[in-house]
Amino acid sequence: MAIEHSNPIFLAPSHGGHNPELMLSAVLHLMSHYTAGSDDAGGCVKLASVIERHLKALATLPDLAPVLSATCAQLSEQWAHEVERNLHEQEKTNFLSRIMARARIAPSVA
Repeated sequence: MAIEHSNPIFLAPSHGGHNPELMLSAVLHLMSHYTAGSDDAGGCVKLASVIERHLKALATLPDLAPVLSATCAQLSEQWAHEVERNLHEQEKTNFLSRIMARARIAPSVA
């Protein structure tokens, strides 16, 4: 499979500089996948965590406009709460699943 080097990701500076536009593009892409892939059980905790980290990194970039930096910081906090909520739901679901599995396996006493 050939790699298309005209893709904007390959045009980013290779000297390790920050590219807010590329980072913002990435986090928007991740956010759209989070909502597109969500179901009744909630979203993917790993993806929410990546989104939160991207937003936190964007908020700390010195070249970012203050209003965009503040927005990213606020959204980062909201995504951190989403991660915590999903982790709590997973733990609760896993706990209930283990209890139900044990109840099915345990021999009935007559």
